[in-house]
Amino acid sequence: MSAETRSPALRHVLGHLLTPLLMCLGMGLAYLGAFHAPTPHDLRVDIVGSGPTTQVLAQTLHDKSAGALDVRTVADRETAVSALRDQSTYGAYIPGARPELLVASASSDTSAMAVEKAFTKVAAGQDAPLKITDVAPVSDGDPTGQGIFFLLVALSIGSYASVAVIGGAGAVLPLRIRALLATGMSLVVSLIGTVFAGPMFHLVDRGLGGIWAMSWLYSAGILLIGVGLHTFLRRWTTLGVMVLFVMLNFTSSGGIYRPELQPGFFAALHAFWNGAGFVEGVRSHVYFDGNALGEHLLVLGLWFLAGVAAMALAGLAEARRRPAAAVPAVPAVPTGAGSTAEEETEQEVEEAVGV
Repeated sequence: MSAETRSPALRHVLGHLLTPLLMCLGMGLAYLGAFHAPTPHDLRVDIVGSGPTTQVLAQTLHDKSAGALDVRTVADRETAVSALRDQSTYGAYIPGARPELLVASASSDTSAMAVEKAFTKVAAGQDAPLKITDVAPVSDGDPTGQGIFFLLVALSIGSYASVAVIGGAGAVLPLRIRALLATGMSLVVSLIGTVFAGPMFHLVDRGLGGIWAMSWLYSAGILLIGVGLHTFLRRWTTLGVMVLFVMLNFTSSGGIYRPELQPGFFAALHAFWNGAGFVEGVRSHVYFDGNALGEHLLVLGLWFLAGVAAMALAGLAEARRRPAAAVPAVPAVPTGAGSTAEEETEQEVEEAVGV
């Protein structure tokens, strides 16, 4: 290869190496920023009982936690269980000769562990063994309660990798065909996820129909947004969807740590990001009798509508480009100076790597 052709080819490769470097930087900032030092802040817990002794215990624990715990009192055990079941609290301590701690591990196993750690110290200070009661346990097939998060990972990778194929290899197809392909792929991905959750790994033991519906809504949102964005971002689409649906999505989903154990940025994203809508929606549907399920479905629905809007904008942009594309003015490109459209597509698909 001559120097004249080698130099453009090298610049081309170096330009494409920018994408993996940005992925490395983004993944490091996102994952380490969200997960490297989980620390409770304003984690709501209850002390069960009434009277001065209970109030003093609650206030003392609240003050000593220095903002880690938000300690309140409730009148009785039934009220505490109800609060755990509607996920307005993450632990309830019942003092006495044999103190008892109520938790709901289905809400978040890591939050339950943080609560257990705090109240084990309280019970030890009273020289009493602590009894722990789980009022909302996870299914036998998901003992850590994190299976839903890994289901989210599988659905996400299947969805955003499909974006690279449909947007790249399918770029010559009419937008309506790409929209049908995106919808069809979301159906297939959601069915695969449902098989994972139920018959194959038994992550849940009920509510598979609802899990499939949320899986499809989640996957369809990613695919429609990604395919729509491809019209504008081209080879940067893979990086764009990874930022949206991996870096910011997995870290804010609450599948590993709930927002009460994360930095403020990721805790804020948890309120409206699509991964959080899926994870919390599945938890609500399977373990908490549909508590706040409507809110989580609304989040997923809004992301789906964002995908429909992205496809509509892509359609308008492509319609405006057609008259210019009809002009046959294609300059010759020297061999080795760049990639063909087919090579660009292959590179884009290859960049759609897993986590």
